Amino acid sequence: MKIVEQIKEPIAHEMELFEKKFHLSMASRIALLNRITHFIVNRKGKQMRPMFVFLVAKMIGKGQVNDRTYRGASVIELIHTATLVHDDVVDDSLKRRGFFSINALWKNKIAVLVGDYLLSKGLLLSIDNKDFDLLQIISVAVREMSEGELLQIEKARRLDITEDIYYDIIRKKTATLIAACCSLGACSVQPEGEDVEKMRKFGELIGVAFQIKDDLFDYGNQRIGKPTGIDIKEQKMTLPLIYSINTASSKDKKWLINSVKKHNRDKKRVREVINYVKTNGGLDYAIDSMYRYKNEALDILNTYPDSEYKTSLLKMVDYVIDRAK
Repeated sequence: MKIVEQIKEPIAHEMELFEKKFHLSMASRIALLNRITHFIVNRKGKQMRPMFVFLVAKMIGKGQVNDRTYRGASVIELIHTATLVHDDVVDDSLKRRGFFSINALWKNKIAVLVGDYLLSKGLLLSIDNKDFDLLQIISVAVREMSEGELLQIEKARRLDITEDIYYDIIRKKTATLIAACCSLGACSVQPEGEDVEKMRKFGELIGVAFQIKDDLFDYGNQRIGKPTGIDIKEQKMTLPLIYSINTASSKDKKWLINSVKKHNRDKKRVREVINYVKTNGGLDYAIDSMYRYKNEALDILNTYPDSEYKTSLLKMVDYVIDRAK
């Protein structure tokens, strides 16, 4: 059994029912919209975010979930899907998970409107059911994600990203959505008490570790072959590169920044930057940081009694670190 299926096992029934509810939550009287949302549903990813919602809810709720849990999972998936559709427009990306993106098939105008539609459906799902506590969690996440993207754009122009700014960006851009999944799961079954904040922090730590793992893929992986250097080509400041720049001599620092700024399309120069980062401890530093965040997340999880849901969350934490892509 694949690891994702193992993780999903204690919530298999909930995930099956969720898929039906999620599809219904996107329904419209506009035929074009229904065609596009059907296309989206049939090309879904691993669904890690709703899995976090249900696993946390069942761990906190002693094996029980409710209608609020399903709505929370639907809202987070609607918002996440909306951001992916918008991201593909912003990045002018024609592929998503190996298939054509919405903007590639239906053009940018329709893609932006579909993203807006999904966002509004998510918000209305909470408002119509008076899930104002869940709405607050997701609204904070949307704000943070927007701020994170804009902060990254602002800093990328000058390449003056410190480690503190890097963590601020990835907490907002990536970690905040996983944090929202975990706090939504807890809040759906137990709105009062400390579990909502504990699970938010757990999700944030996992989200940071997840992004550092993504950074490491740019420097190659035994399972995916040669280094890609895509982040360097796109002038994205990743943790291994930031560490290498911050610990370099003034001469090497100037060469690294100049390489990323002006020679990021030169394959030979990109390979040289990758080799510099590897040789000068950038990868080791990032790996150590990733495991530090993982262990902090495990410390939170281990304050809860053992259950099959906790076991799946432990496997999810390992999967985030060990995944091949």
